[in-house]
Amino acid sequence: MSVDESSAAMLLAGFRAWLVRERGLSQETVRCYGIQAGIFLAWLSGVGPVDSAVRQLDSGQVTAFMVEYCRGRNRWSAKAMATSLRALLRFLHASGRTSTPLTAAVPGLAGWRVASLPRGLDAAVVARLLGSCDRMTVVGRRDYAILTMLARLGLRGAEVISLDLDDIDWRGGELVVHGKGNRVDRLPLQVDVGDAIVAYLIDGRSACAARAVFCTVRAPYRPLTAAALRQVMGRACHRASLPRAGAHRLRHSLATDMLRAGASLPEVGQVLRHRSQLSTMIYAKVDENALRPLARAWPPGARSRPGCAAPPRTIWRCGGRSASS
Repeated sequence: MSVDESSAAMLLAGFRAWLVRERGLSQETVRCYGIQAGIFLAWLSGVGPVDSAVRQLDSGQVTAFMVEYCRGRNRWSAKAMATSLRALLRFLHASGRTSTPLTAAVPGLAGWRVASLPRGLDAAVVARLLGSCDRMTVVGRRDYAILTMLARLGLRGAEVISLDLDDIDWRGGELVVHGKGNRVDRLPLQVDVGDAIVAYLIDGRSACAARAVFCTVRAPYRPLTAAALRQVMGRACHRASLPRAGAHRLRHSLATDMLRAGASLPEVGQVLRHRSQLSTMIYAKVDENALRPLARAWPPGARSRPGCAAPPRTIWRCGGRSASS
């Protein structure tokens, strides 16, 4: 390792420690921020030695890096870098490595929180995913327990892999979930979820020093990572002959199913443990029961059947003449 690489490694170590100490971020978030910050420092090392380059850092360099990095990347990758870079710049200023705060130099990225529809999966599709797991094998029992937790409890992927054996209160029938922003919640342990976990723990999970519930099936036994969880979901989609989907799709599926069953938006937000009502508002677009009274007949003045907002016949225009189906 060169002197410059050593300086960058020490700087990143200090940045990670600061994120934990001052920001109280989770281990997974600190890991992601560190990766993104390392990309920026590697880019900065092209200007000169990292220590001196950081001291001479200006807003023009910050903006130039973001413009270069975002070229050809999707919005989510760009937003992740922008968030991590702002945190790094705050750390550099707080630790005296830069004389002025440079967070304002990171360009803002367009994004509308409720612009898109939540992409949930139908109940039949979720059943196919769960049914694709071969519960006669160790891997199948583990994957079935993971997918059941995602689908029935609406947990995030990071919350599933961070679950420890001590987080399950079997006598009280509760589950301790460590969520975003170091939030801790206690959820009821549903029967089917508990049965799936028990089947895996009794006849599947290998005895190891790790306290994580879900571990690898081959030695050396380690807790599952976020990448491994994505593979679990990807394999299930492949077995069920479905397009590849992320674990978060099961969280959306639970929310949309609740709405269609008559649950209110506040109730959905409570189950998903949203800190802000804005996070739940996106599901208002798929709340068919609430949207039905707002639908208006088309064309204006057309009479509709009772209980149906659309007219009985579809009307369109072709070559200046009207036709009806």
